Amino acid sequence: MKLGFIGTGNMASAIMGGIIKNQIIPANDIIGADVMEAGRERVKEQFKIQVTADNHEVINSSDIIILSVKPQFYAEVIAEIKDDVRENQIIITIAPGKTLAWLKEQFGKNVKIVRTMPNTPAMIGEGMTGVSVKQGELSGEEMDEIKKLFDACGKTEFIEERLMDAVVCASGSSPAFVYQFIEALADSAVRYGMPRKQAYVFAAQAVKGAAAMVLETGEHPAVLKDQVCSPAGTTIEGVAALEEYGLRNAVLKASEAVYNRCTKI
Repeated sequence: MKLGFIGTGNMASAIMGGIIKNQIIPANDIIGADVMEAGRERVKEQFKIQVTADNHEVINSSDIIILSVKPQFYAEVIAEIKDDVRENQIIITIAPGKTLAWLKEQFGKNVKIVRTMPNTPAMIGEGMTGVSVKQGELSGEEMDEIKKLFDACGKTEFIEERLMDAVVCASGSSPAFVYQFIEALADSAVRYGMPRKQAYVFAAQAVKGAAAMVLETGEHPAVLKDQVCSPAGTTIEGVAALEEYGLRNAVLKASEAVYNRCTKI
């Protein structure tokens, strides 16, 4: 199987890195196109893949193509490549807000399209990707191939397309929120004397460990929270302060802003 990327930025690099590291597809069967020479040369040097400045070359030499350009360039790129796309190829998108119906309309013909939403932790193999496809459009074998590609970068879940904007809230944009939380936790430790570099290690490992507890135990987050909160203890005082100052509402409002932006892209 030949895999092509149109766009070789951070997310494309994360995906191709996971695929190559986990030996899903060898590097010499991957090609990436980018209008920027620096971008092409970076992935060529890092991953030893083929590179080109010509999007048509990617289409003509690939079985699966990942459109990894920014959402605002999708219409332009699709207009450029649509006449070259063949019915047996699979087009994968990673752009928020670009629906399957919109994508089909842009291509103007019968094309196999898979809509995905990965996130930046894919860069270290800890990504979360939502995948949506029109029912019956792909065979079971093709669905398995898509899952293999994104499982190489972390975890993958197939979902109904109506939930894709919720994926952006839950995992697509939320790493930025978590980084802010880690920074705030570290600031609190620095405030009370801990060196900043050490504070980031303590805060980041605490977040990583807490996330692993949710995934590995299957317990409700509230149950795990209660296990840390001893009666009249230190943690329950902190939890009470978070409630008083609106942590939940802030997160809900941030997700609302993300969701609203998705619907306008």
